[in-house]
Amino acid sequence: MTEDHAEAQFIARLVARDEAAFNELVLTYERRVYGLVFRMLGRRDEAEDLAQEVFVQVFKAIDQFRGESKLSTWIYRIAVNLCKNRTKYLSRRHAGEQDDIDAMAERVPLSAARAATVGDMGRPDELVEGMQLEDIVKRAIQKLDPEFRESLILADVEDMPYEEIAQIMNVPVGTVKSRIHRARAQLKALVEKSLGEKVKGR
Repeated sequence: MTEDHAEAQFIARLVARDEAAFNELVLTYERRVYGLVFRMLGRRDEAEDLAQEVFVQVFKAIDQFRGESKLSTWIYRIAVNLCKNRTKYLSRRHAGEQDDIDAMAERVPLSAARAATVGDMGRPDELVEGMQLEDIVKRAIQKLDPEFRESLILADVEDMPYEEIAQIMNVPVGTVKSRIHRARAQLKALVEKSLGEKVKGR
């Protein structure tokens, strides 16, 4: 059985409201969906609620899935769209409120991203180490323009190809490349600024 055929059969079970299939779906994707939502929002409490909402929406809308992309791509598109809506809501409700960045340390280190390595930042030797730099990078990512942040996380943290990101964000591949390029430039500038402020504050 080919991978495409197996996925088609699995989707048919979901459309038929097969509870076992839905449980399998959640087990397969819950960690990646939660991780993605967590990085997008920067808040553990919001991420937990929104990750659950992603699967509720998947279950409700599965019969609208047309197979024009992989099932995983469609799920991530729902997650990204919900994150966009939630980010707008939070920005209105919690203007100026400190994000729960410390909780993000439990996830995969963001400095592993190609654009967020210690070497790329050009920081003074021995200025900060380990989690201190992780905190600076995570805070900087939360300050990026939302569209840039989404593109950067999908590419450099989730390690998705440009073509899949384009499908998730419903934009041309060229737009994805442009946003990632600008996101990396913004991130580098923000981190270097934070590092400079740390030097002055020592």
